[in-house]
Amino acid sequence: MTAARRLYYFLGVPLLRGLIRLLTATYRIQKTIGEEHIQPFLDGKTLCAPCYWHQHHVVGSTLMRTWVKKGFKACFLVSGSVDGEVPERIARAWGADVIRGSANQSGALALRDMQRKMKEGYSIITTADGPRGPKYEFKMGAILMARIAGVPIIPVACAADRAWYLNRWDDFMIPKPFARISMAIGAPYPIPADTALDALEPHRTHVQAAVMSLMADCESALN
Repeated sequence: MTAARRLYYFLGVPLLRGLIRLLTATYRIQKTIGEEHIQPFLDGKTLCAPCYWHQHHVVGSTLMRTWVKKGFKACFLVSGSVDGEVPERIARAWGADVIRGSANQSGALALRDMQRKMKEGYSIITTADGPRGPKYEFKMGAILMARIAGVPIIPVACAADRAWYLNRWDDFMIPKPFARISMAIGAPYPIPADTALDALEPHRTHVQAAVMSLMADCESALN
């Protein structure tokens, strides 16, 4: 990392954290569906694997931050590229841990690190279609992690009544100031440990459909 980039992160990350906190403080949470599903995991003693779309990272990570404040032991899977430096620093400032890697470039190493962190008592948070998509396609990495570790996947989704959408693969959503927000937390979905590798696809499609269904519920709650 160059000296200029280090200076950029040193000065820019605190400013970005402040802007995010200011922006998200204006959001009006209209409804949170399924809050009871996360309650058993908030004490940090029982592990799970929350997953949401990369598009929803602003709202999704903000929700995770509220869980961390309640005792949830969170570890984010963040891209191993330079672009992941800012999210990593923000997550660590929230009190969460971070694993650097991606399903596309370092899947085996990331899976190993996820298993290690879960043994240390952390729940692993992933953007299930990241880091490069396709959009809304649930990757197999989170399914494998849940199967090996014996932890349930917690699907998470959100919607905003008005937002900016960035021109990139995920149509990254940044809700506008004072936007109405709805969020949904799905029922824990376990992947049986004895599931054969060639039998994991139905579980992947089930969880993918669950996140899409929750997103539709969130959109309906705003109407």
